[in-house]
Amino acid sequence: MIGLISATAAGAAARDRLAAAWPDRTRVYEGPVGDAVRAAFAQCEQLVCFLATGAVVRLVAPLLAGKTADPGVVCVDEGGRFAVSLVGGHAGGANELAREVGELLGAEPVVTTATDAVDLAGLDTLGLPVEGDVAGVSRALLDGEAVALPAEVAWPLPPLPVAAEGSYTIRLTDRLVEAAEREVVLRPPSLVVGAGASKGAPVEEVLGLIEGALREAGLCAASVAELATVDAKAGEPGLVEAARRLGVPLVTYSAGELAAVDVPNPSDAPLAAVGTPSVAEASALLRGGELLVPKRKSAMATCAVVRRPGRGRLAVVGLGPGARDLLTPRARAELRRASVLVGLDQYVDQIRDLLRPGTRILESGLGAEEERARTAVEEARAGRAVALIGSGDAGVYAMASPALAEASDDIDVVGVPGVTAALAAGAILGAPLGHDHVSISLSDLHTPWEVIERRVRAAAEADLVVTFYNPRSRGRDWQLPKALGILAEHRASTTPVGVVRNASRPDESARLTTLAALDPATVDMMTVVTVGNTATREIAGRMVTPRGYRWQEEPE
Repeated sequence: MIGLISATAAGAAARDRLAAAWPDRTRVYEGPVGDAVRAAFAQCEQLVCFLATGAVVRLVAPLLAGKTADPGVVCVDEGGRFAVSLVGGHAGGANELAREVGELLGAEPVVTTATDAVDLAGLDTLGLPVEGDVAGVSRALLDGEAVALPAEVAWPLPPLPVAAEGSYTIRLTDRLVEAAEREVVLRPPSLVVGAGASKGAPVEEVLGLIEGALREAGLCAASVAELATVDAKAGEPGLVEAARRLGVPLVTYSAGELAAVDVPNPSDAPLAAVGTPSVAEASALLRGGELLVPKRKSAMATCAVVRRPGRGRLAVVGLGPGARDLLTPRARAELRRASVLVGLDQYVDQIRDLLRPGTRILESGLGAEEERARTAVEEARAGRAVALIGSGDAGVYAMASPALAEASDDIDVVGVPGVTAALAAGAILGAPLGHDHVSISLSDLHTPWEVIERRVRAAAEADLVVTFYNPRSRGRDWQLPKALGILAEHRASTTPVGVVRNASRPDESARLTTLAALDPATVDMMTVVTVGNTATREIAGRMVTPRGYRWQEEPE
Protein backbone atom coordinates (compact mmCIF):
# COMPACT_ATOMS: atom_id res chain seq x y z
CA MET A 1 0.00 0.00 0.00
CA ILE A 2 1.16 3.55 -0.80
CA GLY A 3 0.43 6.17 1.85
CA LEU A 4 -0.44 9.65 0.56
CA ILE A 5 0.17 12.72 2.75
CA SER A 6 -0.35 16.40 1.92
CA ALA A 7 -0.41 19.72 3.78
CA THR A 8 -1.81 22.28 1.33
CA ALA A 9 -4.70 22.59 -1.12
CA ALA A 10 -2.37 22.20 -4.11
CA GLY A 11 -0.78 19.14 -2.55
CA ALA A 12 -4.20 17.69 -1.78
CA ALA A 13 -5.28 18.16 -5.41
CA ALA A 14 -2.24 16.25 -6.68
CA ARG A 15 -2.70 13.66 -3.93
CA ASP A 16 -6.29 13.09 -5.00
CA ARG A 17 -5.20 12.58 -8.61
CA LEU A 18 -2.95 9.73 -7.48
CA ALA A 19 -5.66 8.30 -5.26
CA ALA A 20 -8.14 8.33 -8.14
CA ALA A 21 -5.66 6.74 -10.55
CA TRP A 22 -4.53 4.05 -8.09
CA PRO A 23 -7.57 3.32 -5.89
CA ASP A 24 -6.36 -0.17 -4.99
CA ARG A 25 -2.76 0.87 -4.32
CA THR A 26 -3.15 3.99 -2.20
CA ARG A 27 -4.47 5.20 1.13
CA VAL A 28 -4.91 8.88 2.02
CA TYR A 29 -3.72 9.92 5.50
CA GLU A 30 -5.50 12.97 6.91
CA GLY A 31 -4.83 14.99 10.06
CA PRO A 32 -1.63 16.64 11.33
CA VAL A 33 1.20 16.02 8.91
CA GLY A 34 3.61 14.61 11.51
CA ASP A 35 1.07 12.09 12.75
CA ALA A 36 0.12 11.16 9.18
CA VAL A 37 3.74 10.53 8.13
CA ARG A 38 4.46 8.43 11.21
CA ALA A 39 1.31 6.34 10.73
CA ALA A 40 1.94 5.78 7.02
CA PHE A 41 5.61 4.95 7.63
CA ALA A 42 4.55 2.18 10.00
CA GLN A 43 1.68 0.84 7.91
CA CYS A 44 2.67 1.19 4.24
CA GLU A 45 5.31 -0.20 1.91
CA GLN A 46 5.73 3.20 0.24
CA LEU A 47 4.86 6.87 0.87
CA VAL A 48 4.25 9.82 -1.42
CA CYS A 49 4.52 13.05 0.53
CA PHE A 50 3.34 16.28 -1.10
CA LEU A 51 5.73 18.24 1.12
CA ALA A 52 9.15 19.85 1.03
CA THR A 53 12.00 17.34 1.17
CA GLY A 54 13.49 19.05 4.22
CA ALA A 55 10.27 18.66 6.16
CA VAL A 56 10.01 14.99 5.23
CA VAL A 57 13.66 14.38 6.17
CA ARG A 58 13.05 15.74 9.65
CA LEU A 59 9.86 13.70 10.05
CA VAL A 60 11.19 10.33 8.89
CA ALA A 61 14.75 10.54 10.29
CA PRO A 62 13.76 9.19 13.74
CA LEU A 63 11.83 6.37 12.08
CA LEU A 64 14.58 4.93 9.88
CA ALA A 65 15.57 1.36 10.74
CA GLY A 66 17.62 0.20 7.73
CA LYS A 67 17.52 0.08 3.95
CA THR A 68 15.96 -3.40 3.85
CA ALA A 69 13.18 -2.47 6.29
CA ASP A 70 12.30 1.16 5.51
CA PRO A 71 9.47 1.97 3.10
CA GLY A 72 10.24 3.86 -0.08
CA VAL A 73 9.53 7.59 0.25
CA VAL A 74 8.87 9.99 -2.63
CA CYS A 75 8.40 13.76 -2.23
CA VAL A 76 6.41 15.91 -4.66
CA ASP A 77 6.92 19.68 -4.49
CA GLU A 78 4.13 22.24 -4.11
CA GLY A 79 4.20 23.10 -7.81
CA GLY A 80 4.07 19.47 -8.90
CA ARG A 81 7.26 19.92 -10.89
CA PHE A 82 9.40 17.17 -9.37
CA ALA A 83 8.93 13.70 -7.87
CA VAL A 84 11.98 13.11 -5.68
CA SER A 85 13.07 9.63 -4.60
CA LEU A 86 14.12 10.36 -1.02
CA VAL A 87 14.41 7.06 0.89
CA GLY A 88 14.52 3.43 -0.20
CA GLY A 89 15.41 3.94 -3.83
CA HIS A 90 16.04 0.27 -4.57
CA ALA A 91 14.87 -1.81 -1.61
CA GLY A 92 11.79 0.34 -1.03
CA GLY A 93 11.04 0.85 -4.73
CA ALA A 94 11.13 4.66 -4.42
CA ASN A 95 13.08 5.15 -7.66
CA GLU A 96 10.48 3.37 -9.76
CA LEU A 97 7.67 4.98 -7.79
CA ALA A 98 9.12 8.43 -8.53
CA ARG A 99 9.04 7.58 -12.25
CA GLU A 100 5.44 6.37 -12.03
CA VAL A 101 4.32 9.41 -10.06
CA GLY A 102 6.15 11.69 -12.47
CA GLU A 103 4.48 10.10 -15.48
CA LEU A 104 1.03 10.41 -13.92
CA LEU A 105 1.39 13.98 -12.64
CA GLY A 106 3.59 15.34 -15.40
CA ALA A 107 6.46 15.86 -12.94
CA GLU A 108 10.16 15.26 -13.50
CA PRO A 109 11.39 12.20 -11.57
CA VAL A 110 14.52 12.97 -9.55
CA VAL A 111 16.61 9.87 -8.81
CA THR A 112 20.04 10.27 -7.25
CA THR A 113 20.93 6.59 -6.69
CA ALA A 114 24.29 6.30 -8.42
CA THR A 115 23.55 3.17 -10.47
CA ASP A 116 20.20 4.54 -11.66
CA ALA A 117 21.76 7.88 -12.54
CA VAL A 118 24.09 6.19 -15.06
CA ASP A 119 21.51 3.55 -16.11
CA LEU A 120 23.39 0.66 -14.52
CA ALA A 121 21.38 -2.27 -13.17
CA GLY A 122 21.63 -2.25 -9.38
CA LEU A 123 22.91 -5.49 -7.89
CA ASP A 124 20.10 -5.39 -5.37
CA THR A 125 17.44 -4.93 -8.07
CA LEU A 126 18.08 -8.09 -10.10
CA GLY A 127 15.35 -10.09 -8.38
CA LEU A 128 17.87 -12.52 -6.85
CA PRO A 129 18.96 -12.92 -3.23
CA VAL A 130 22.21 -11.00 -2.84
CA GLU A 131 24.96 -11.19 -0.22
CA GLY A 132 28.30 -9.53 0.34
CA ASP A 133 29.85 -6.17 -0.47
CA VAL A 134 27.05 -4.71 -2.61
CA ALA A 135 28.17 -1.12 -2.03
CA GLY A 136 31.84 -1.81 -2.77
CA VAL A 137 31.25 -3.83 -5.93
CA SER A 138 28.68 -1.29 -7.14
CA ARG A 139 31.22 1.48 -6.65
CA ALA A 140 33.75 -0.52 -8.66
CA LEU A 141 31.27 -0.90 -11.52
CA LEU A 142 30.52 2.83 -11.40
CA ASP A 143 34.21 3.72 -11.36
CA GLY A 144 34.96 1.49 -14.34
CA GLU A 145 37.16 -0.90 -12.36
CA ALA A 146 37.46 -4.49 -13.52
CA VAL A 147 34.71 -6.63 -12.01
CA ALA A 148 34.63 -10.34 -12.84
CA LEU A 149 31.42 -12.37 -13.17
CA PRO A 150 32.12 -16.09 -12.67
CA ALA A 151 28.74 -17.70 -13.40
CA GLU A 152 28.66 -21.20 -11.94
CA VAL A 153 25.03 -21.42 -13.05
CA ALA A 154 23.88 -19.86 -16.33
CA TRP A 155 21.14 -17.30 -15.65
CA PRO A 156 19.62 -14.49 -17.77
CA LEU A 157 20.92 -11.34 -16.09
CA PRO A 158 20.56 -7.78 -17.39
CA PRO A 159 23.70 -6.22 -18.84
CA LEU A 160 26.57 -5.52 -16.45
CA PRO A 161 29.93 -4.00 -17.47
CA VAL A 162 32.00 -6.99 -16.31
CA ALA A 163 35.37 -8.39 -17.34
CA ALA A 164 36.93 -11.85 -17.53
CA GLU A 165 39.06 -11.05 -14.47
CA GLY A 166 39.05 -8.35 -11.85
CA SER A 167 39.86 -7.41 -8.27
CA TYR A 168 36.11 -7.31 -7.57
CA THR A 169 33.75 -10.20 -8.18
CA ILE A 170 30.08 -10.90 -8.75
CA ARG A 171 29.62 -14.63 -8.18
CA LEU A 172 26.48 -16.31 -9.51
CA THR A 173 26.14 -19.59 -7.64
CA ASP A 174 23.73 -21.87 -5.80
CA ARG A 175 26.53 -23.37 -3.72
CA LEU A 176 26.79 -22.76 0.00
CA VAL A 177 29.63 -20.24 -0.03
CA GLU A 178 30.19 -17.01 1.83
CA ALA A 179 31.02 -13.82 0.00
CA ALA A 180 34.70 -12.99 0.15
CA GLU A 181 36.14 -9.51 0.46
CA ARG A 182 35.24 -7.32 -2.52
CA GLU A 183 32.68 -9.90 -3.63
CA VAL A 184 28.92 -10.12 -4.13
CA VAL A 185 27.15 -13.47 -4.29
CA LEU A 186 23.94 -13.74 -6.31
CA ARG A 187 21.68 -16.73 -5.67
CA PRO A 188 19.83 -17.92 -8.80
CA PRO A 189 16.65 -19.99 -8.17
CA SER A 190 18.18 -23.06 -9.79
CA LEU A 191 17.39 -25.82 -7.27
CA VAL A 192 14.26 -27.96 -7.08
CA VAL A 193 13.58 -30.10 -4.02
CA GLY A 194 11.38 -33.14 -4.56
CA ALA A 195 9.74 -34.41 -1.37
CA GLY A 196 7.43 -37.13 -0.15
CA ALA A 197 5.88 -37.49 3.27
CA SER A 198 3.79 -40.00 5.18
CA LYS A 199 0.46 -38.77 6.48
CA GLY A 200 0.99 -36.53 9.48
CA ALA A 201 4.73 -36.05 8.96
CA PRO A 202 5.70 -33.06 11.11
CA VAL A 203 7.05 -30.00 9.33
CA GLU A 204 10.15 -30.02 11.54
CA GLU A 205 11.06 -33.46 10.21
CA VAL A 206 10.39 -32.52 6.58
CA LEU A 207 12.27 -29.24 6.83
CA GLY A 208 15.12 -30.77 8.80
CA LEU A 209 15.58 -33.46 6.14
CA ILE A 210 15.60 -30.90 3.32
CA GLU A 211 17.94 -28.45 5.05
CA GLY A 212 20.31 -31.25 6.04
CA ALA A 213 20.41 -32.58 2.48
CA LEU A 214 21.18 -29.12 1.09
CA ARG A 215 23.82 -28.39 3.70
CA GLU A 216 25.65 -31.69 3.27
CA ALA A 217 25.66 -31.25 -0.51
CA GLY A 218 27.07 -27.72 -0.12
CA LEU A 219 23.95 -26.10 -1.61
CA CYS A 220 22.26 -22.87 -0.53
CA ALA A 221 18.60 -22.88 0.53
CA ALA A 222 18.22 -19.37 -0.94
CA SER A 223 18.52 -20.96 -4.41
CA VAL A 224 15.58 -23.32 -3.94
CA ALA A 225 12.93 -22.37 -6.51
CA GLU A 226 10.18 -24.81 -5.58
CA LEU A 227 9.18 -27.82 -3.53
CA ALA A 228 7.69 -30.59 -5.69
CA THR A 229 5.63 -33.65 -4.79
CA VAL A 230 2.77 -35.89 -5.98
CA ASP A 231 -0.81 -34.61 -6.33
CA ALA A 232 -1.99 -36.90 -3.56
CA LYS A 233 0.19 -34.96 -1.11
CA ALA A 234 -0.86 -31.47 -2.22
CA GLY A 235 -2.59 -30.82 1.10
CA GLU A 236 -0.17 -32.62 3.40
CA PRO A 237 0.38 -30.09 6.24
CA GLY A 238 4.08 -30.88 6.73
CA LEU A 239 4.86 -30.29 3.06
CA VAL A 240 2.64 -27.21 2.78
CA GLU A 241 4.27 -25.60 5.81
CA ALA A 242 7.78 -26.57 4.70
CA ALA A 243 7.22 -24.80 1.40
CA ARG A 244 5.89 -21.75 3.21
CA ARG A 245 8.93 -21.55 5.47
CA LEU A 246 11.28 -21.98 2.53
CA GLY A 247 9.38 -19.20 0.76
CA VAL A 248 8.72 -21.26 -2.37
CA PRO A 249 5.63 -22.68 -4.09
CA LEU A 250 4.53 -26.29 -3.58
CA VAL A 251 4.26 -27.79 -7.07
CA THR A 252 2.47 -31.11 -7.61
CA TYR A 253 2.34 -33.70 -10.40
CA SER A 254 0.07 -36.66 -11.06
CA ALA A 255 1.22 -40.17 -10.16
CA GLY A 256 1.14 -41.06 -13.86
CA GLU A 257 3.53 -38.23 -14.74
CA LEU A 258 5.94 -39.24 -11.97
CA ALA A 259 5.79 -42.93 -12.85
CA ALA A 260 7.07 -42.10 -16.35
CA VAL A 261 10.27 -40.50 -14.99
CA ASP A 262 13.36 -42.71 -14.97
CA VAL A 263 14.91 -42.52 -11.48
CA PRO A 264 17.91 -44.25 -9.87
CA ASN A 265 16.09 -45.30 -6.69
CA PRO A 266 12.53 -46.53 -7.34
CA SER A 267 10.62 -48.13 -4.48
CA ASP A 268 7.58 -50.33 -3.97
CA ALA A 269 6.38 -48.33 -0.95
CA PRO A 270 5.29 -45.15 -2.81
CA LEU A 271 3.99 -47.30 -5.67
CA ALA A 272 1.60 -48.98 -3.27
CA ALA A 273 0.74 -45.76 -1.44
CA VAL A 274 0.27 -43.20 -4.24
CA GLY A 275 0.71 -45.08 -7.51
CA THR A 276 4.27 -44.18 -8.51
CA PRO A 277 7.60 -45.88 -7.69
CA SER A 278 9.19 -42.50 -6.94
CA VAL A 279 7.94 -39.24 -5.49
CA ALA A 280 11.00 -37.27 -4.34
CA GLU A 281 13.39 -38.03 -7.20
CA ALA A 282 10.70 -38.14 -9.90
CA SER A 283 9.05 -34.84 -8.93
CA ALA A 284 12.43 -33.10 -8.78
CA LEU A 285 13.52 -34.54 -12.14
CA LEU A 286 10.25 -34.29 -14.05
CA ARG A 287 11.13 -31.00 -15.79
CA GLY A 288 14.74 -31.99 -16.36
CA GLY A 289 18.01 -31.16 -14.68
CA GLU A 290 20.92 -32.78 -12.84
CA LEU A 291 20.26 -34.92 -9.78
CA LEU A 292 22.61 -33.51 -7.14
CA VAL A 293 21.16 -35.26 -4.09
CA PRO A 294 19.60 -38.70 -4.66
CA LYS A 295 16.71 -39.77 -2.45
CA ARG A 296 17.27 -39.33 1.26
CA LYS A 297 14.96 -40.70 3.90
CA SER A 298 13.91 -39.94 7.44
CA ALA A 299 11.30 -41.83 9.44
CA MET A 300 8.34 -40.15 7.70
CA ALA A 301 9.76 -38.16 4.76
CA THR A 302 11.94 -38.35 1.66
CA CYS A 303 13.68 -35.69 -0.41
CA ALA A 304 15.94 -35.26 -3.44
CA VAL A 305 17.56 -32.18 -4.99
CA VAL A 306 17.94 -31.33 -8.67
CA ARG A 307 19.69 -28.41 -10.35
CA ARG A 308 17.77 -27.16 -13.34
CA PRO A 309 19.70 -25.32 -16.03
CA GLY A 310 18.98 -21.62 -16.26
CA ARG A 311 16.44 -20.93 -18.98
CA GLY A 312 17.46 -18.20 -21.34
CA ARG A 313 14.97 -15.49 -22.23
CA LEU A 314 14.20 -14.27 -25.73
CA ALA A 315 12.13 -11.10 -26.04
CA VAL A 316 10.96 -10.39 -29.60
CA VAL A 317 10.46 -6.63 -29.52
CA GLY A 318 8.52 -4.43 -31.91
CA LEU A 319 10.04 -0.93 -32.04
CA GLY A 320 7.09 0.73 -33.73
CA PRO A 321 7.27 2.73 -36.97
CA GLY A 322 10.19 4.90 -35.90
CA ALA A 323 9.03 7.80 -33.71
CA ARG A 324 10.43 7.52 -30.20
CA ASP A 325 7.08 8.33 -28.58
CA LEU A 326 5.51 5.35 -30.38
CA LEU A 327 7.97 2.96 -28.73
CA THR A 328 5.96 1.30 -25.95
CA PRO A 329 7.02 1.31 -22.28
CA ARG A 330 7.12 -2.49 -22.39
CA ALA A 331 9.54 -2.40 -25.32
CA ARG A 332 11.76 0.06 -23.44
CA ALA A 333 11.78 -2.22 -20.40
CA GLU A 334 12.83 -5.24 -22.49
CA LEU A 335 15.63 -3.26 -24.14
CA ARG A 336 16.94 -2.32 -20.70
CA ARG A 337 16.63 -5.88 -19.45
CA ALA A 338 18.48 -7.57 -22.30
CA SER A 339 22.17 -8.35 -21.98
CA VAL A 340 22.31 -9.21 -25.70
CA LEU A 341 20.60 -7.23 -28.47
CA VAL A 342 20.18 -8.73 -31.95
CA GLY A 343 18.86 -6.68 -34.84
CA LEU A 344 19.14 -5.02 -38.21
CA ASP A 345 21.83 -2.34 -38.06
CA GLN A 346 19.52 0.56 -38.96
CA TYR A 347 17.04 -0.47 -36.24
CA VAL A 348 19.82 -0.80 -33.68
CA ASP A 349 20.82 2.78 -34.45
CA GLN A 350 17.29 3.94 -33.57
CA ILE A 351 17.44 2.67 -29.99
CA ARG A 352 21.16 2.42 -29.19
CA ASP A 353 20.89 5.23 -26.64
CA LEU A 354 18.24 3.31 -24.66
CA LEU A 355 20.49 0.32 -23.95
CA ARG A 356 22.20 -0.16 -20.63
CA PRO A 357 26.01 -0.02 -20.46
CA GLY A 358 27.45 -3.45 -21.12
CA THR A 359 24.76 -4.61 -23.55
CA ARG A 360 26.36 -6.78 -26.24
CA ILE A 361 25.08 -5.76 -29.68
CA LEU A 362 24.94 -8.24 -32.57
CA GLU A 363 23.84 -6.34 -35.67
CA SER A 364 23.72 -7.23 -39.35
CA GLY A 365 22.40 -5.85 -42.62
CA LEU A 366 19.39 -6.43 -44.83
CA GLY A 367 18.74 -9.98 -45.98
CA ALA A 368 20.12 -11.69 -42.87
CA GLU A 369 16.79 -12.24 -41.11
CA GLU A 370 17.14 -16.00 -40.67
CA GLU A 371 20.72 -15.62 -39.45
CA ARG A 372 19.61 -13.04 -36.86
CA ALA A 373 16.82 -15.34 -35.69
CA ARG A 374 19.24 -18.26 -35.25
CA THR A 375 21.74 -16.06 -33.44
CA ALA A 376 19.13 -14.76 -31.02
CA VAL A 377 17.88 -18.25 -30.19
CA GLU A 378 21.43 -19.55 -29.72
CA GLU A 379 22.24 -16.71 -27.32
CA ALA A 380 19.07 -17.43 -25.32
CA ARG A 381 19.92 -21.14 -25.20
CA ALA A 382 23.22 -20.15 -23.61
CA GLY A 383 21.19 -18.78 -20.69
CA ARG A 384 21.24 -15.12 -21.62
CA ALA A 385 18.56 -12.42 -21.68
CA VAL A 386 18.18 -11.55 -25.36
CA ALA A 387 16.16 -8.91 -27.20
CA LEU A 388 15.54 -9.49 -30.92
CA ILE A 389 14.23 -6.26 -32.43
CA GLY A 390 12.11 -5.50 -35.46
CA SER A 391 10.37 -2.49 -36.93
CA GLY A 392 6.67 -1.93 -36.34
CA ASP A 393 5.27 -5.04 -34.70
CA ALA A 394 7.83 -7.84 -34.63
CA GLY A 395 5.09 -10.32 -35.52
CA VAL A 396 4.06 -8.54 -38.74
CA TYR A 397 6.49 -9.19 -41.62
CA ALA A 398 9.30 -9.07 -39.08
CA MET A 399 11.44 -11.21 -36.78
CA ALA A 400 8.93 -13.10 -34.63
CA SER A 401 8.13 -15.76 -37.23
CA PRO A 402 11.71 -16.81 -38.07
CA ALA A 403 12.70 -16.66 -34.40
CA LEU A 404 9.83 -18.82 -33.18
CA ALA A 405 10.46 -21.26 -36.01
CA GLU A 406 13.96 -21.75 -34.55
CA ALA A 407 13.02 -21.71 -30.86
CA SER A 408 12.09 -24.86 -28.93
CA ASP A 409 10.68 -25.19 -25.43
CA ASP A 410 14.09 -24.95 -23.77
CA ILE A 411 13.95 -21.14 -23.60
CA ASP A 412 11.37 -18.61 -22.46
CA VAL A 413 9.97 -16.48 -25.29
CA VAL A 414 8.20 -13.15 -24.75
CA GLY A 415 6.48 -11.18 -27.50
CA VAL A 416 6.37 -7.39 -27.17
CA PRO A 417 3.85 -5.80 -29.56
CA GLY A 418 4.58 -2.62 -31.45
CA VAL A 419 2.68 -0.09 -33.56
CA THR A 420 2.64 -1.47 -37.10
CA ALA A 421 3.37 0.52 -40.25
CA ALA A 422 -0.22 -0.05 -41.37
CA LEU A 423 -1.57 1.48 -38.17
CA ALA A 424 0.86 4.39 -38.24
CA ALA A 425 0.01 5.12 -41.88
CA GLY A 426 -3.70 4.70 -41.19
CA ALA A 427 -3.59 7.28 -38.40
CA ILE A 428 -1.89 9.77 -40.74
CA LEU A 429 -4.37 9.19 -43.56
CA GLY A 430 -7.48 9.36 -41.37
CA ALA A 431 -9.45 6.17 -40.77
CA PRO A 432 -8.93 3.91 -43.79
CA LEU A 433 -8.97 0.72 -41.66
CA GLY A 434 -12.34 1.43 -40.05
CA HIS A 435 -13.79 -1.85 -41.35
CA ASP A 436 -12.41 -5.23 -42.44
CA HIS A 437 -8.94 -4.98 -43.92
CA VAL A 438 -5.94 -7.06 -44.87
CA SER A 439 -2.18 -6.51 -45.14
CA ILE A 440 -0.30 -8.09 -48.04
CA SER A 441 3.42 -7.98 -48.73
CA LEU A 442 4.30 -7.69 -52.41
CA SER A 443 7.83 -9.00 -51.89
CA ASP A 444 8.28 -12.33 -53.63
CA LEU A 445 11.64 -13.04 -51.98
CA HIS A 446 10.01 -15.48 -49.57
CA THR A 447 6.58 -16.04 -51.16
CA PRO A 448 6.00 -17.05 -54.80
CA TRP A 449 4.25 -14.39 -56.85
CA GLU A 450 1.50 -16.83 -57.77
CA VAL A 451 0.55 -17.07 -54.09
CA ILE A 452 0.70 -13.28 -53.62
CA GLU A 453 -1.46 -12.71 -56.69
CA ARG A 454 -4.04 -15.21 -55.44
CA ARG A 455 -4.25 -13.37 -52.13
CA VAL A 456 -4.60 -9.97 -53.80
CA ARG A 457 -7.39 -11.32 -55.99
CA ALA A 458 -9.18 -12.80 -52.98
CA ALA A 459 -8.96 -9.48 -51.13
CA ALA A 460 -10.28 -7.67 -54.19
CA GLU A 461 -13.22 -10.03 -54.55
CA ALA A 462 -13.98 -9.80 -50.79
CA ASP A 463 -13.97 -5.98 -50.99
CA LEU A 464 -11.40 -5.63 -48.21
CA VAL A 465 -9.32 -2.52 -47.63
CA VAL A 466 -5.78 -3.56 -48.60
CA THR A 467 -2.49 -2.28 -47.15
CA PHE A 468 0.51 -3.18 -49.29
CA TYR A 469 3.84 -3.68 -47.51
CA ASN A 470 7.13 -3.84 -49.47
CA PRO A 471 5.30 -2.43 -52.50
CA ARG A 472 8.17 -1.62 -54.85
CA SER A 473 11.95 -1.77 -55.02
CA ARG A 474 14.51 -1.19 -57.78
CA GLY A 475 14.54 -4.88 -58.56
CA ARG A 476 10.79 -5.37 -58.18
CA ASP A 477 9.02 -2.67 -60.17
CA TRP A 478 6.17 -4.60 -61.81
CA GLN A 479 4.42 -6.19 -58.82
CA LEU A 480 2.64 -3.06 -57.56
CA PRO A 481 1.09 -2.16 -60.96
CA LYS A 482 -0.01 -5.77 -61.32
CA ALA A 483 -1.65 -5.76 -57.85
CA LEU A 484 -3.36 -2.42 -58.49
CA GLY A 485 -4.68 -3.77 -61.77
CA ILE A 486 -6.28 -6.72 -59.98
CA LEU A 487 -7.98 -4.39 -57.52
CA ALA A 488 -9.15 -2.16 -60.39
CA GLU A 489 -11.13 -5.10 -61.78
CA HIS A 490 -13.40 -4.89 -58.71
CA ARG A 491 -13.25 -1.21 -57.65
CA ALA A 492 -13.94 2.14 -59.22
CA SER A 493 -11.07 4.18 -60.59
CA THR A 494 -11.93 6.88 -58.04
CA THR A 495 -11.32 4.56 -55.08
CA PRO A 496 -9.19 6.49 -52.53
CA VAL A 497 -5.60 5.36 -52.13
CA GLY A 498 -3.31 6.56 -49.34
CA VAL A 499 0.45 6.66 -49.80
CA VAL A 500 2.61 7.19 -46.70
CA ARG A 501 6.39 7.17 -46.67
CA ASN A 502 8.46 6.91 -43.45
CA ALA A 503 5.40 7.09 -41.22
CA SER A 504 6.09 8.90 -37.92
CA ARG A 505 9.70 9.73 -38.81
CA PRO A 506 11.12 13.23 -39.33
CA ASP A 507 10.96 12.92 -43.13
CA GLU A 508 7.40 11.55 -43.13
CA SER A 509 5.29 12.31 -46.21
CA ALA A 510 1.71 11.39 -47.04
CA ARG A 511 -0.68 11.99 -49.88
CA LEU A 512 -4.16 10.92 -50.88
CA THR A 513 -4.81 9.91 -54.47
CA THR A 514 -7.02 7.46 -56.37
CA LEU A 515 -6.65 4.01 -57.82
CA ALA A 516 -6.44 5.44 -61.34
CA ALA A 517 -4.13 8.35 -60.50
CA LEU A 518 -1.51 6.56 -58.41
CA ASP A 519 1.87 6.49 -60.12
CA PRO A 520 3.74 3.33 -58.92
CA ALA A 521 7.05 5.00 -59.75
CA THR A 522 6.54 7.34 -56.76
CA VAL A 523 6.49 4.38 -54.35
CA ASP A 524 9.46 2.65 -52.74
CA MET A 525 10.23 0.17 -49.93
CA MET A 526 9.81 2.81 -47.25
CA THR A 527 6.23 3.38 -48.37
CA VAL A 528 2.95 1.86 -47.25
CA VAL A 529 0.11 1.91 -49.80
CA THR A 530 -3.48 1.62 -48.53
CA VAL A 531 -6.24 1.02 -51.07
CA GLY A 532 -9.80 1.61 -49.92
CA ASN A 533 -12.80 -0.65 -50.50
CA THR A 534 -16.01 0.28 -52.32
CA ALA A 535 -17.25 2.18 -49.25
CA THR A 536 -14.09 4.19 -48.57
CA ARG A 537 -14.44 7.94 -49.08
CA GLU A 538 -12.34 11.07 -49.00
CA ILE A 539 -13.90 13.38 -46.43
CA ALA A 540 -12.32 16.77 -45.70
CA GLY A 541 -9.03 15.57 -47.13
CA ARG A 542 -9.01 12.39 -45.05
CA MET A 543 -9.42 8.76 -46.08
CA VAL A 544 -12.38 7.20 -44.24
CA THR A 545 -13.83 3.70 -44.40
CA PRO A 546 -17.25 3.57 -42.68
CA ARG A 547 -17.44 1.38 -39.63
CA GLY A 548 -21.12 0.46 -40.02
CA TYR A 549 -22.31 -2.75 -41.59
CA ARG A 550 -24.43 -1.00 -44.23
CA TRP A 551 -22.57 0.37 -47.24
CA GLN A 552 -22.97 4.10 -47.56
CA GLU A 553 -24.71 5.21 -50.72
CA GLU A 554 -22.91 7.45 -53.16
CA PRO A 555 -23.64 11.12 -52.34
CA GLU A 556 -25.87 12.75 -54.90
